[in-house]
Amino acid sequence: MKVVVTFMRMLKAPSGQAPVLPDGWEIVPSVSVSVAEYRRLHHRVGAEYCWWMRQAQPDAALERLLASGNLQIGYLLKNGAVRGFFELDLSNIQFINLNYFGLFPEVIGAGVGRRFLDAVVRLAWSYYPVMLQVNTCSADHPRALPLYRDAGFEVFRELEEVWPVPQRLGLIIPERFRI
Repeated sequence: MKVVVTFMRMLKAPSGQAPVLPDGWEIVPSVSVSVAEYRRLHHRVGAEYCWWMRQAQPDAALERLLASGNLQIGYLLKNGAVRGFFELDLSNIQFINLNYFGLFPEVIGAGVGRRFLDAVVRLAWSYYPVMLQVNTCSADHPRALPLYRDAGFEVFRELEEVWPVPQRLGLIIPERFRI
């Protein structure tokens, strides 16, 4: 699979009032998840976009990662049901990375993605990093890159990468990304 990865960064916290989520929506900023739940989150958000890297890791590696204390995982809920998640890498608190961010397919277009991202960005900046980073790729939802730009991230590098997506994961690789 050949993709273009866009690396982005934010060098200052957002200003102004934080937007409010609609009624019935809330963010749980920190949860503890099992490997099975972690895999389910990645599948629900990323199956259409070939999110494969975490899915390809063995359970033991994911258990170590989740137990490391370096990740902060949070949920987006609608009426108490999970509808999206995020993952912050806090291993270097000066340079926080938004590893994963996404909505479940059934809530894309519901008007909460921008507000959810704003809340996650503000949460990351509450740790007072020097920089907040995120990356997206050409296989992600087409609104991902504009959403990150609108949130205040700036592109600092783009790379074409070839990914050896394991067939055993059963992900459908769109023809335009096949090599």
